[in-house]
Amino acid sequence: MENEVDNRLEPELRPDRTRVVRRVIFGLALVAAALVGALAGLLVVYSTDLPQVTDLERYRPSSITELYDQNGAVIGSFALQRRVIARYEDYPKVLRDAIISTEDKDFEKHLGIDPWRILGAAYRDLASGSRAQGASTLTMQLSRNLFLTADRKFGRKIQEIMLSIQIERRFTKEQIFTLYANQIFLGHGVYGFEAGSEFYFSKPAKDLTIEEAALLAGLPKAPSSYSPINNPEKALHRRNLVINNMMEDGRITAAQAQEAKSKPIVLHLQQDPNNVAPYFVEETRRLLEKKFGTDEVHEGGLRVYTTLDSGLQKVATRALLDGLAAYERRHGWKGHVPNVIAAGEDFTTYEHGDWLHKPEVGSYFHALVTKAGKNEAEIKIGKYTATIHPADMIWTQYKTPGEILATGDIVYVRVTAVDGEHHLQVALEQDSGAQGALVAIDNNTGEIRAMVGGRDFDESKFNRATQALRQTGSSFKPYVYSAAVEAGAMPDDTIVDAPISFPGANGVWAPHNYDNKYEGTISLRHALADSRNIPAIKLAQRVGIKTVIEYVHKFGITSEIQPYLPVALGSAEVTLLEHTAAYSTFPNDGVRLSPHYIRKVTDYDGHAMEQNIADVRDVISEHSARVMVELLRGVVLHGTGYAASKLNHPLGGKTGTTNDFTDAWFMGFSPSITCGVWVGYDEKKTLGAKETGAQAALPIWIEFMKAAIAAKPDEQFPEPPPDAAGKGKGEKTAASGDGESH
Repeated sequence: MENEVDNRLEPELRPDRTRVVRRVIFGLALVAAALVGALAGLLVVYSTDLPQVTDLERYRPSSITELYDQNGAVIGSFALQRRVIARYEDYPKVLRDAIISTEDKDFEKHLGIDPWRILGAAYRDLASGSRAQGASTLTMQLSRNLFLTADRKFGRKIQEIMLSIQIERRFTKEQIFTLYANQIFLGHGVYGFEAGSEFYFSKPAKDLTIEEAALLAGLPKAPSSYSPINNPEKALHRRNLVINNMMEDGRITAAQAQEAKSKPIVLHLQQDPNNVAPYFVEETRRLLEKKFGTDEVHEGGLRVYTTLDSGLQKVATRALLDGLAAYERRHGWKGHVPNVIAAGEDFTTYEHGDWLHKPEVGSYFHALVTKAGKNEAEIKIGKYTATIHPADMIWTQYKTPGEILATGDIVYVRVTAVDGEHHLQVALEQDSGAQGALVAIDNNTGEIRAMVGGRDFDESKFNRATQALRQTGSSFKPYVYSAAVEAGAMPDDTIVDAPISFPGANGVWAPHNYDNKYEGTISLRHALADSRNIPAIKLAQRVGIKTVIEYVHKFGITSEIQPYLPVALGSAEVTLLEHTAAYSTFPNDGVRLSPHYIRKVTDYDGHAMEQNIADVRDVISEHSARVMVELLRGVVLHGTGYAASKLNHPLGGKTGTTNDFTDAWFMGFSPSITCGVWVGYDEKKTLGAKETGAQAALPIWIEFMKAAIAAKPDEQFPEPPPDAAGKGKGEKTAASGDGESH
């Protein structure tokens, strides 16, 4: 009976169960549809403004614009992001292994995302109540760095995943890795592993060792925290963690890992190439930005082939600094050095701009006095220390450092030796504010071979070679003589060196010679060699001062010059660069080539964007140019430039000194190169008694020219005209003073 009852009830219960099952299935279907709809909605919302990954086919990140000297050495760079773009094959296997083991173990297997890694990270985030756990693959990091922001919002993560999947579908693993390796930030303004290798180790990535590769691979997670410069202990721990990851993944052996971990972090930080010729590099930057725009120069990765000779540039810098130091010593210790404590600055955190440079023997630095004792003073130059002893300051005529130095003083020193890793030997020097500049130009091409625009670029960016307008003194006289020679004058023509006066609206102008003496009838050769003022004025009067000024402008001087006779003695103001380029006309047979910095500019792929050819202009005749070379050789052989004759080389030139000794010049040339030197203060103040061009500027010129002519022992000037040579060569004035306008 019971079975019968059950059998009778079963048909009645069966429809209810079926209805329940159907309702459950229907409900689940609704939930699934809602989820699918929501997900689809989210995908639509977050993909609305999604970038197109196809743009990556044409993408090239901003990279460094590099400047090369005439021999192909890097002398400077410009960049918003310090990046060197490399190819996949430029990254060695050890670096690829280190990166993949640390950042994305399954990079070569997944399709852009790692679901298990994402779920694991999400679980840990929930458990810890934070968002600290990362789960990004290399592809996700790439998509975030290229297209998205760094925030951790849900929407951004969805976009990151979608972009990563698209990137994986369109690009190979090698392409993705290369894009990532060129894009990632590694601290200190460095982007990409090639630039990172060059910055931290001064070598290309292909030469990295295991421990070096591991150090770089550990940086992307937190470049600031793991910086080997700022946080070496944390960097070491992170590096060793990367090495362990590589060992666990079987990419290196246990023995290799142990050996790599046992090594200390050894950095060889890349020296700033802009330090070689900072004034030249800055002038080049201005020219490039004017032609190509700021963005292209700082982001376009241009290749700029300049005219600079790095070897001569270093000689020029050293010659100028040594010349200024000699000037300072001639005038004794002035004191009045700045003191950081008196200025209210933090003594413990003080840094000077030139401390970024590596000390070398013969280099000059501003140093902080950290302790001034009676018999010695301890100083600091960045991470380097030194001690000043009485023997290091004999020229000051003080017996001990304690007499003139105090803790907190900023003193100027010359490095005489580098002892060990962080200790120096130095000599006390002085920086009273005296400045100088030097320019050297190749006669045959107009290419600028060297340029120094001041004592210290870190203290003053003002370029005294190109921006300072200064009176030329007697170095202006060759333009007067050129106009006279063009009118038919010859070296052995005579002129009367005697008192002369000129009435004017402001009274009578009565010029005089430097020594206040007059020599009567003398040759033009002798008048220029001894820099007699009266003959120069009479020549200017004879040919006409307006004619002289016309010739000056033909020589390339652009300054506006008033047509007054005092101009003949150098009252006109010019830049050193224009003055030097003008003088190069004499050894170049009367032809002036426009001075220029750049030979060629290419884009990153090597396509030429610009190729410079000097502008050529006839200034004076070949005959006149050779006569002028003969006259200017006389200045060196037996005139105010006689000190240069010890070089035993064909040379010509002219000294120049302005009133009250405010400007000292020497402008001179060999058959192949023309060099101009200026010394003075930025403000119009005297250098001191008898600080003439021969005293202050000529020694600097001589030191530079020693190097400039060293490889050209057999060069000669073209033969002078028969009626210009021969006479007067036995004269030897070698005046103790510089016969300049005064």
